[in-house]
Amino acid sequence: MPFIRSSTAAAAAVAALLVATASACGPSEDKAGSESTSPAAAGQQGGDDGVKLPEGVPTSLDDLKKWKQGGWKDWDNWARDASDFANPVIKNFWQPSRMSKAKDSPNTLSAQSAGEDRAATDPEPPAVPAKQVSRPYHRNMAPVGRVFFDSPEGPMVCSGTVVEDPAHPGKSNLVWTAGHCVHSGKKGGWMRNIVFVPSYNDNGLSAARTETAAQREVTPYGVWWANWSQTSSQWINTGGKTGNVGSAYDFAVLHVKPENGGGKSLQETVGAAAPVWFGAPSADKVSSIGAYGYPAAPPYDGAKMYNCTSRPGRLSFAPTTPTMYRIGCSMTGGTSGGGWFVNRGGKTVLVSNSSISSNEHTWLAGPHLGAEAKGVFDAMSKKFAAQG
Repeated sequence: MPFIRSSTAAAAAVAALLVATASACGPSEDKAGSESTSPAAAGQQGGDDGVKLPEGVPTSLDDLKKWKQGGWKDWDNWARDASDFANPVIKNFWQPSRMSKAKDSPNTLSAQSAGEDRAATDPEPPAVPAKQVSRPYHRNMAPVGRVFFDSPEGPMVCSGTVVEDPAHPGKSNLVWTAGHCVHSGKKGGWMRNIVFVPSYNDNGLSAARTETAAQREVTPYGVWWANWSQTSSQWINTGGKTGNVGSAYDFAVLHVKPENGGGKSLQETVGAAAPVWFGAPSADKVSSIGAYGYPAAPPYDGAKMYNCTSRPGRLSFAPTTPTMYRIGCSMTGGTSGGGWFVNRGGKTVLVSNSSISSNEHTWLAGPHLGAEAKGVFDAMSKKFAAQG
């Protein structure tokens, strides 16, 4: 059974998603701890508490006005370093018409270069056709939504998942997504105007209708702006537009706030959040994984939520990096960042996110969430622990 939106706002009612259950074996074979990233060393940034901002980012009302009028397009001032993230709220910026123009954020890999560490890479899985998620989405996969952002190539889109925050039980404002949806990696910097839209297009309108639909139909639980973003230092230092060793660390966490204010958290608003299972079993010990997201590249159009459920295999780029999960799936770009779930003791938990796909879109791969991922997550949770 899927996620069910709770009638009690503070509680996340989650049920079994997959028939098969991940094996409760010992710790993953991946030695993630060998290159662990401490919270202090993880890629982290902010603009809410006096952290020095990069040149060109608004620091006054006049600067903010210029930013809102298009100053954010000045990519010569691309913020790259871990302390340089800034994402001022621009009300009514992400209207349905602009969302509909956002392109997928592809991160692909040719079959020839896939699995360079052959000893820890399984044969390429057979393709699995993606299936549409039942509507309305808030009654089936309430934590899943779309992540919109601006890049030098224009407006882009990924997927994301509301995840539980141990510092704020029942009141999380955290969203899990892919690192490349917030930062371009080795040759780039932080994306801009990053927002999360839970249960995007809740009733599955056609792509054409979403362009002119009322805001409440496309964004039923509002638009949530990232006021803090965090990804791994490994992704920042090695990530790229094609799969490589950085893909094993291609994950990110957003802390968000509602565009129009309000006292309720994201989790209370949507009624559900997924726990994150750090150190889950490696791929060869998991019987089934379900990947969810909004594929936006043909033959999909980004308007509807899809999923693939399959037994995972292993994909590795180097003996020194964690071995990734890989499943057969036809979903395309736009799915990036979407959550991967397993059934753990009758509860739906997140174990990965979509990171890369084959050029032919026959499979997806996602990182194993080990010590580095936990360091990023814990730093984010700790950052906002003192807030209400």
